[in-house]
Amino acid sequence: MRAATLLTLTCAVLSIVLPRQAVAAESNRFTAGDLVTLERLSDPQPSPDGGWVAYVLRSTDLEADRGRTDLWMVALDGSSQRRLTTHEAGDFNPRWAADGKSLFFLSTRSGSSQVWRLPMAGGEAVQVTDLPLDVGNLEVSPSGDRLGFSLEVFPDCAGLECTVERLEAAEKAKTSGRTYDRLFVRHWDTWKDGRRSHLFSLQLDEDGAQPIDLSGSLDADVPSKPFGGSEEFTFSPDGREMVFSARIAGKTEPWSTNFDLYSVAADGSSPPRNLTAANQAWDTAPVFSPDGESLAYLAMERPTYEADRFRVVLRDVASGKSRELAPKWDRSPGSLTFSADGKTLYTTANDLGNHSLFAIDVASGEVTRLIADGHVSSPRPVGKVVVVQIDSFTAPADLHTWCVGGCGMRQLTQVNADKLAPIEMGEPEQFTFAGWNGETVHAWMVKPAGFERGKKYPLAFLIHGGPQGSFGNHFHYRWNPQSYAAAGYAAVMVDFHGSTGYGQTFTDSIRGDWGGKPLEDLQKGLAAALARYPWIDGDRACALGASYGGFMINWIAGNWPDRFDCLVNHDGVFDTRSMYFETEELWFPEWDMRGTYWGNPLQHEMHNPAQHVSKWKTPMLVVQGGRDYRVPESQGLQAFTALQRQGIPSRLLYYPDENHWVLKPNNSMQWHDEVLRWLKQWTQ
Repeated sequence: MRAATLLTLTCAVLSIVLPRQAVAAESNRFTAGDLVTLERLSDPQPSPDGGWVAYVLRSTDLEADRGRTDLWMVALDGSSQRRLTTHEAGDFNPRWAADGKSLFFLSTRSGSSQVWRLPMAGGEAVQVTDLPLDVGNLEVSPSGDRLGFSLEVFPDCAGLECTVERLEAAEKAKTSGRTYDRLFVRHWDTWKDGRRSHLFSLQLDEDGAQPIDLSGSLDADVPSKPFGGSEEFTFSPDGREMVFSARIAGKTEPWSTNFDLYSVAADGSSPPRNLTAANQAWDTAPVFSPDGESLAYLAMERPTYEADRFRVVLRDVASGKSRELAPKWDRSPGSLTFSADGKTLYTTANDLGNHSLFAIDVASGEVTRLIADGHVSSPRPVGKVVVVQIDSFTAPADLHTWCVGGCGMRQLTQVNADKLAPIEMGEPEQFTFAGWNGETVHAWMVKPAGFERGKKYPLAFLIHGGPQGSFGNHFHYRWNPQSYAAAGYAAVMVDFHGSTGYGQTFTDSIRGDWGGKPLEDLQKGLAAALARYPWIDGDRACALGASYGGFMINWIAGNWPDRFDCLVNHDGVFDTRSMYFETEELWFPEWDMRGTYWGNPLQHEMHNPAQHVSKWKTPMLVVQGGRDYRVPESQGLQAFTALQRQGIPSRLLYYPDENHWVLKPNNSMQWHDEVLRWLKQWTQ
């Protein structure tokens, strides 16, 4: 059943049951049901012989209100495709055995997340681990004799059973109070209970082998929380060593970005050794060259700055000497992978409104852009091709190969071909304009689906979060411009000053200026869009944003109050003062606002939406997640209170079970229904 609408103004909050819209579209327009139920491809893994690529495919069960994942495999030439698992439980995180004869993966089919192995010659999957805790982030050593993975444990416990016993005791306790002596007390969407994610290894060819805690006594999460994965650790080619990234920060953890790389014997025979202690900023994403002589990784330069540019560093394993590759390349790359001969590093990075594929020559540091358009991810070199995952404004992710010899691109999968065949997408177009200080700013426009010349269309003006982020050429499952294009809106998205992919100086420029340059860019970008596309009806326009984008909606409400017919604020910052004292990762406000609140209150208040509430007049939909500890629920409630107290038409959509994002399938459909209903109410 659909959750309640919330009556506004003088009425009390009431629950009203609404009928569910049909999932299947009756026309060729893209619906929220289409978006939610599309198959989602991820985690491509080429086989050792280069013949196949295993991957994860997520489908959505609306009745169960969850996604389920299965393993698939496609031939590298695209000639055939096989479904590998059909179990109703989740199967994910595939990793090939070194000899290619079997595929390891994680599955919940035994009741918890454990390691399983599927023989490629045929037969059923066999359970490999039966541990009392859930296994995560699986990797297989190149030597084939050892697994690496993470477990959530109490660091002072001597064995896994100790963690289990403590959790069981907590469940049976007659008291519920928790005590804390330092931050974090909660992070992202979870209250801390003392457990850490630790890196373990397990010998495969030894009967009765027990997992070895490689994190040891380190007071850190490996991988990091909430978003770190197996890209934060790696095996050496001979399987004897592991290198991982960890932040050992003690009480400064919530305002520290000092991650270091640690080397440890894979069998636990030696303790972790810090390789990057000299750098007080972020070091991560380690990967060994095929010959094991070099270690490539990513490193920032400025401590406490989460959005500093990642630089590519190459470390000589024997001597410990390091050098930066491509120091003049003004982009911030993602994870790295070596070519088979070790002469090239492949990576991806935001670049002028796309997320592109790049090759870095290890000897010279020369950078070449290989695939410019779309959102490219997960590069995996195999012989003379690189397997990549590509999506865009008009297509969800599929696998492709890019030929190193210049023989072009080939698409390997079309996992949503049947679902998308009858659907008409809005056509995207990128444009530029002179923004703040006359500097070039990039933006995207997506036409309404079924666009008709001579017709005027209302506008959905989408504002990205971050604030150091980008509304790039990407098929998003929450903020997808096709959702608005299908409803008859033009969607315009401006990558204002502070966005990524346009050089580090452009990204840095938002520091201390949340409401200055970005607002000017948005104002000039809207004017440029209306001049460039006269079929957009600027008198029927709504602005929408989440997180920092939600902050900007609140800022617009008081500093550009006459421009829009309606606003949508999702998990947006309302009061920078209370935000500082209740958010969890303090490096965000301390960097962007140039210090603590008490150390620099004028800077925090300079762009505080709460200071301008008296000028609010535009109808606003406020959306808030109850488990959002990044921008806590009080921020949304404060905004709604300000609107209601002044008699401004407003509506609150509250999700007690969602975090900073709306993730549950049925909640996602409700979110789209409510947002589009709000836009229609005020623009049509």
